Amino acid sequence: MRFPLFAVLVAFGLFALILVLLEIGRRIGKRTMRDQTEVPAGVGDVEGAVFALLGLLIAFTFSGAADRFDDRRHLIVEEANNIGTAWLRVDLLPAEMQPQMRQLFRTYLDSRLKVYQKLPDIQASMAELARSEDYQEKIWDHAVGGCSQTNSAPCAMLLLPALNQMIDITTTRTMSTQFHPPAIVFIMLGLVALAASALAGYSMSGGKRSWIHILSFAAVLAITVYVIVDIEFPRFGLIRVDATDQVLKDLLNSMK
Repeated sequence: MRFPLFAVLVAFGLFALILVLLEIGRRIGKRTMRDQTEVPAGVGDVEGAVFALLGLLIAFTFSGAADRFDDRRHLIVEEANNIGTAWLRVDLLPAEMQPQMRQLFRTYLDSRLKVYQKLPDIQASMAELARSEDYQEKIWDHAVGGCSQTNSAPCAMLLLPALNQMIDITTTRTMSTQFHPPAIVFIMLGLVALAASALAGYSMSGGKRSWIHILSFAAVLAITVYVIVDIEFPRFGLIRVDATDQVLKDLLNSMK
């Protein structure tokens, strides 16, 4: 099952569970009100603590996901800058070696774009990543051979460090796609949301059901959790960083 469908099913599942917990809390509240003349002491404090914890978890996970989303976009721009710098410094190689090196750069950049375009097919993306790493080795070997042939200090001091940065950023980008909060954070967020739903249902037990409030509460919580997860995995769902790939596409077009 692909991630977007999975995330949508989780959101709908959470929506249904919230409705169930709201109803359970409401029935418990009605029974309590029937057997007692007043609300048990401390109920308001407990509700306040649970809702405060829910708000804290939502703020924490949303803020972290948004920060990582921005970091991934910045890394795309940084990779484009690194490749562009290395491309310009190919001029330091002997003239007869430059055409082959430039063709390697074009093929390499095209491969780098395909690594992320093939998501959410993880296996195809990893196969393309291995292909781009092969091109990295070819580019590096070609550059080292050219610098050795010319015995040029500027070539060794300017081109090779630029290639090293170009190669290193690929590892940084690959690892950034794997940086996520521990699964227990999302599990806790879901559990606290359900606990808050039960308490909200308990508080609404004094009168008739207000379907507007019930459905709004469930929908807002479920959508919020879905958006957090969607931002956390910006190559899989509706919220994506694909637009930032345009800087790499523009760079590739400028190489032709």
